[in-house]
Amino acid sequence: MTNQTLLTVEEIRKHNTPEDCWIVVDGNVWDITDFAPQHPGGGQIIWKHAGRDATTSYSEIHAPSVLSSNLDPSKLKGAVDSSTITDEWQKPPPKLTTKLKLHDKPDLYSLINAQDFEDVAESTISKKTWAFYSSAATDCMTRSKNREYFSKLWFRPRLLRKVGNVSTKTTILGHDVGVPFFVSPAAMAKMIHPEGEKGIARGCSDLRVPQCISNNASFPVHEIVPAVPKEKNHPFFFQLYVNREREKSEALLRHVAAQGIDTIFVTVDGPVQGKREADERVKVDEGLITPMSGQSTKNDRQGGGIGRIMGNYIDPNFTWDDFAWVREHWKGKIVVKGIQSWQDAKKCADLGMEGVLLGNHGGRNLDTSPPAILILLECQRNCPEIFSQLEIFVDGGIRRGTDILKCLCLGATAVGIGRPFLYALNYGEEGVRHFNDIMRQELEVAMALVGITDLAQCEARFVSTAELDAMVGVGEEHPYASGKRLRGRMSERAQL
Repeated sequence: MTNQTLLTVEEIRKHNTPEDCWIVVDGNVWDITDFAPQHPGGGQIIWKHAGRDATTSYSEIHAPSVLSSNLDPSKLKGAVDSSTITDEWQKPPPKLTTKLKLHDKPDLYSLINAQDFEDVAESTISKKTWAFYSSAATDCMTRSKNREYFSKLWFRPRLLRKVGNVSTKTTILGHDVGVPFFVSPAAMAKMIHPEGEKGIARGCSDLRVPQCISNNASFPVHEIVPAVPKEKNHPFFFQLYVNREREKSEALLRHVAAQGIDTIFVTVDGPVQGKREADERVKVDEGLITPMSGQSTKNDRQGGGIGRIMGNYIDPNFTWDDFAWVREHWKGKIVVKGIQSWQDAKKCADLGMEGVLLGNHGGRNLDTSPPAILILLECQRNCPEIFSQLEIFVDGGIRRGTDILKCLCLGATAVGIGRPFLYALNYGEEGVRHFNDIMRQELEVAMALVGITDLAQCEARFVSTAELDAMVGVGEEHPYASGKRLRGRMSERAQL
């Protein structure tokens, strides 16, 4: 979108008040006088740049299309006359919050596992980005146990087999893929790298790692999908948070389908957002906007929690009955994301869903909710029939190829990986590509050492679950699955 009228810096400077506010972004001059007071992040963040070049600040938090999508074409006043630009004019305004000075990152190829990416991210990205990505609910117990419980599962390898040729190829929701994992939806990837979700898409294309695009992505879906050449037919899924204003979700679903996406992950474990204290403690630069949900950040009396503030559009009254509405407006596959009990997993199968994702939002909503791998074991014990009725995914705490293989041996179709992809994006698309290679290689080695060469050979007999078995609920009569027996015990104590 370009207006050929050339405007000098001196002319642009004159429009520097809330009543007459122009800004320059990528060389284009926009009149945002009327828009600034209605800006979801408040007018202050815009008025700081009145009469100035706002490209740097704008590009850090917005997709290029946000202005052209939200403003009438008449608000484009022209293009800045580059011959009149001075270094002083291009400087960020005084008092504008700037990013921390980042430490130098080590060479990408010196990183050899998922933890390396996380360690580098912690020391090189802004405090707010780290707080938002890494934070979990209250005391972070579930986040920790998600990872810890994989160490309580032990392999039972079978040896002296031909394992010279190992394949990690499989299918996920009808798509041929190179590995049994996908990118879980994670909000605002642009906070860590300018390419955001587009960089993740390109980094995943060689290995055909599916990407589930977040409802709160930094870019709109129609900009992310084309990041991979159409001829590659790269698999994309889309995460749906059901909006309080249902017509907005209906329009979004139509738009997603128009991009060729055939599967949505309906997120059900966040009807309200959890208390993520690390995220709340660090103030946010106001004005971050997610283009598909229309939400933006701000600070309030509770803190600067991005997840809490930007999740207030989610319908807290969405129930099982409302899946009839989803089916009415979505003709593709449906995966229910965030299931935390075997009863709800079985209900998904009974309702004819195509998939279910067992997980707890990375421990970000309800602390002490069950670790993801424990939910998988609970399903195996109580409703094993669902494993042939729908595809089952596990998401939470997966950091090693061995973690992936354990899930597959216990019946999962594939696993979702969230935070590690964001940390890998710290190095751009090449970082994502390197992370994918690491995980694939770890999985190949684990398969060979267990004694299998194809994922179709994964079976429960290769894994010992003894350390976790005592924690797996059995039906409704298990002591911690039903209040009935617990109340009985309390009555006995009262009689004593």
